[in-house]
Amino acid sequence: MSASWPRTATVLATLAALPAVPAVAAPVPAPETGVVESVEPLAPAATLPGSVDSARIIYTTTTAGGAPATSSGAVYFPPGPPPPGGWPIIAWAHGTLGLADQCAYSLRGPAEVERDWAYLDTWLDQGYAVVASDYAGLGTPGEQPYLNGKVEAANIVDGVKAATRHYPNLSRKWVVVGQSQGGEAAMFTARYATEFGGRELDYRGAVGTGVPAYNEELIGAAGPAFPPVKLSGYNTRATLYVLNGLKTSHPDLDIDSYLTDAGRYWFTRAQQICGDDMYTELTDAGVSLKDLLARPLSELPPGMLHNDLALPETGFDKPVFIGQGLRDTNIIMPNTLRYAATLTADHQPLILHTYPTDHNGTVLASQADSIPFVAKALA
Repeated sequence: MSASWPRTATVLATLAALPAVPAVAAPVPAPETGVVESVEPLAPAATLPGSVDSARIIYTTTTAGGAPATSSGAVYFPPGPPPPGGWPIIAWAHGTLGLADQCAYSLRGPAEVERDWAYLDTWLDQGYAVVASDYAGLGTPGEQPYLNGKVEAANIVDGVKAATRHYPNLSRKWVVVGQSQGGEAAMFTARYATEFGGRELDYRGAVGTGVPAYNEELIGAAGPAFPPVKLSGYNTRATLYVLNGLKTSHPDLDIDSYLTDAGRYWFTRAQQICGDDMYTELTDAGVSLKDLLARPLSELPPGMLHNDLALPETGFDKPVFIGQGLRDTNIIMPNTLRYAATLTADHQPLILHTYPTDHNGTVLASQADSIPFVAKALA
């Protein structure tokens, strides 16, 4: 025993001379989402006629890459006392308004005022409160990652969280309802609502009208060799918005290398004005996709378009309603029907209705079917 002691002492002395191991810092918890940071009055242009106690809320959420962000949104209540358990919620996912902050729904109101007010007022009449997210970066710091569906879903779910935490007269039961860009957002929300909302919320279903499907294929086909066909100004505008969204979601993307001089001008212009003015300017100037692109967008990094834009085709755990106008030329209508067929083939809980209407007309036409759908989902 005594013979081993010198060796033991040497080992102990050696260990004592080693540099101290630095303490491992505890991981910094991610900021909580769905927390109301402020509440302010809504501008008259963004106040739904027939609603009471309307307000604009600013709340915590996430943006591209899961980075912390804030979003804003409008909250509308029906008149009268709430039912037992509180007002069930319609989460309204609005269509394309633009990229500039001044275009935010909770500041400027809807692009289709008469249509959207009639649509949302009908939901109020059915006894639902409405929570309408602006999406992160639209009216709040940062840029909007346009058509990044998982970001939109997070913003919508966090908006419902924030509203239910702040207003005790709201129920935890909710559905998401959206049109156009909002139809795409509604589909992503339908896929991720239960995962993102957890046990705090009681998600029941989704309604999407004018849902743009397979945008990743359409955008990927564009380039300088694109035929000089006359497209709707909505399609050209949407492409510029998607390119802006890709740049926001992927800051290292060299988007300039894909654009002509004219393309760089219109890319920047898309950040400055709202969607209706952008449509008018593009149409008046006769701009085509061929004029904008210096390289084919098929050369974008592999998987980028699919990962950001491709609508989910499985994983829906609550009923989904798609309403599609057969005269819709703002989106590629056959692609929406193809998407619906894919969901059906994948045994997803889809109900599809078609209408002899255009993009705008489908919104109101669909309510004859979506009202009983939502009532059943929230029962």
